Amino acid sequence: MIKLYRHPLSGHAHRVELFLSLLQLDYELLDVDLMAGAHKTAEFLKLHPFGQIPVLDDNGTILWDSNAILVYLARTYGAGRWLPTDLLEEAEVQAWLSVAAGQIAFGPAAARLVKVFGAQLDHEEAKTRAHALLSTIDSVLAERAFLTGKAVTIADVAAYSYIAHAPEGDVVLDSYGNVQKWLSRIEGLPNFVGMQKTPQVEAA
Repeated sequence: MIKLYRHPLSGHAHRVELFLSLLQLDYELLDVDLMAGAHKTAEFLKLHPFGQIPVLDDNGTILWDSNAILVYLARTYGAGRWLPTDLLEEAEVQAWLSVAAGQIAFGPAAARLVKVFGAQLDHEEAKTRAHALLSTIDSVLAERAFLTGKAVTIADVAAYSYIAHAPEGDVVLDSYGNVQKWLSRIEGLPNFVGMQKTPQVEAA
């Protein structure tokens, strides 16, 4: 069985879990205790030399980096649906994977890191980047159902988690109607699974 090493509040891990579920694959979730440093142990570093999650173990084939895992799963189990074989269409998907690793990571994901995990990052700068990103994506989605066109791809899977949970980083989505419709389309896919929400701490 496929094993996914993850943390339940990690968007990088969730995008892999979501895709495994969309593909209707059998998989086991193995939670890694980040607070206890389990991802930096000698045993875990054998799986991922940089000591990060997620890690996928596909019956002995070990992969890390969430976007790389998405590409692997799409090519291995996706039957050509999730990652086009046409070179130009594939390049467009890859471009959005770069956005997931770039603008999304340094925008909504970083803003959420500050609020959820207490990361020592510039929260206002992350929010500014997040809103610039969301404005661009909202414009793109004005003319298409999904990021690369009419069909859902791993580009959408890679982008979904941190955008859906952007409000946890105080990035409000109310102004981005097309983004909200896109989120709803993904959440309406068969076998969709959401990411655990961060518990809200009430002020004393």
